[in-house]
Amino acid sequence: GQHLITAIAEQMFGFKTTSWELGRQRSVIELDTPSMTAEQIEALERSVNEKIRERVPVMVRELAADDPEIETVRSRGLPDDHVGPVRVVDIEGVDSNMCCGTHVSNLSDLQVIKLLGTEKGKKNKTNLIFLAGNRVLKSIEQSHSTEKALTSLLKNGPGEHVEAVKRLQSSVKLLQKNNLNLLRDIAVLIARDFKSNPVQSQLFVLHRKEGDSEFMNIIANEIGTEETLLFLTVGDEKEAGLFLLAGPVEAVESLGPRVAELLGGKGAGKRGRFQGKATKMSRRGEVQALLQEFIGH
Repeated sequence: GQHLITAIAEQMFGFKTTSWELGRQRSVIELDTPSMTAEQIEALERSVNEKIRERVPVMVRELAADDPEIETVRSRGLPDDHVGPVRVVDIEGVDSNMCCGTHVSNLSDLQVIKLLGTEKGKKNKTNLIFLAGNRVLKSIEQSHSTEKALTSLLKNGPGEHVEAVKRLQSSVKLLQKNNLNLLRDIAVLIARDFKSNPVQSQLFVLHRKEGDSEFMNIIANEIGTEETLLFLTVGDEKEAGLFLLAGPVEAVESLGPRVAELLGGKGAGKRGRFQGKATKMSRRGEVQALLQEFIGH
């Protein structure tokens, strides 16, 4: 399949193959061109499949290393230490190429080739991705299974899947925006409720399953951290999450790394705030005990 694509790409567009990779699921040919248009890819795919349908024979022959005919064979050159005959693979009327690999005896054995598109390669080159033979059938089977699953989930036909997903994405963005606004409002109300208490505590601790870093920072901003030490966490109590320790600068600098260690996480801090990710949210109680002990001293 690679021999055929390489030969036709050079004949049609002058794109030389500089390397290729036989992958586990898909294969890639590196072409010496900065880009390929969709029309070129379509024309190349159409041409290689025409050759497959024409049942072009493939023959293998061996030539002596000094045979002048070797000069007409497509190759990147023989290794310096090469000895013995040179193996040449001929696709009748299409290509003649040095190769030591296994090959079909007729292009019809390839069944079909599908070009999946291109990716930007290194040094102004283009990677052409392709499937051949049974890999094309497996890809169609996988795509069909995905299509059936989406039809069931989206409650519409394959032709409407893209529009349905776009509508869902728009709905999710709107919900996320509304949810963020509600979280901000809740953060302000939590802070105001704390500040309205006639007896101000030196320690404020709060855990909430839903929330983010902004939610915690809003609370810290509203309460103020000059005199109050705040320990705020968001996330699943039995799993991972985020934490924020805020308060007087010296206290936070001293306690921040210890809090992160207790929570099995990592963090960083500056100007009276230390925040990061925690993997052991269940140890929040130990952190609270540490902070109360610190305030007690």
